[in-house]
Amino acid sequence: MTSDGYHDRQNFEMEHWPELREKMNSVFKLVFPGREIPGELKQFVFTAASMSHGSLHCQSHGSYHLHRIDVPDERIQALWNYDESDRFSEAERAALDLAFAAGSAPSTVKPEHFEELRKHYSDTQIIEILAVIAVGGFLNRWNDTIGTVTDNESIEFADRVLRPVGWEPGKHVGAPEEQRKAHPITLGWTNK
Repeated sequence: MTSDGYHDRQNFEMEHWPELREKMNSVFKLVFPGREIPGELKQFVFTAASMSHGSLHCQSHGSYHLHRIDVPDERIQALWNYDESDRFSEAERAALDLAFAAGSAPSTVKPEHFEELRKHYSDTQIIEILAVIAVGGFLNRWNDTIGTVTDNESIEFADRVLRPVGWEPGKHVGAPEEQRKAHPITLGWTNK
């Protein structure tokens, strides 16, 4: 058992079911790159849904990914107050509203969310946003359930940038022997 009460959580990581990891990587490669919705907005939507769910691990990963694609730290921090921030457009706020509503359990999505989305996005674009939220839901549940240990890269970034806006690592710090040095993208996991 680890110091935070999780017993052998590394045994439950997707790497122990290689076919699942491979198929999920295929889904990630399909859903996350920019198509009609830019990759940056997709990462904000993922992070917002993770915030709504309460997955601290996925919040740090999504935020660190935004940092890696050169989104300014101030804009990443603004997600914690997106509805009042001038760093997000009305269209982005509509997508984030949906992400926060859909990320909660049970979902609090209302028809008004789609009315607002349709002012800014096509049906195909809305499907892309929904796909990001759905994939995020899978990752939020998986990582939060087993208390996945967040990599050092993401934790160091989150400590510096997200703590000032209220983020905490929670159960995802883990013991030193559990900690990976780098974010899964840095390690090339999505390319496997």
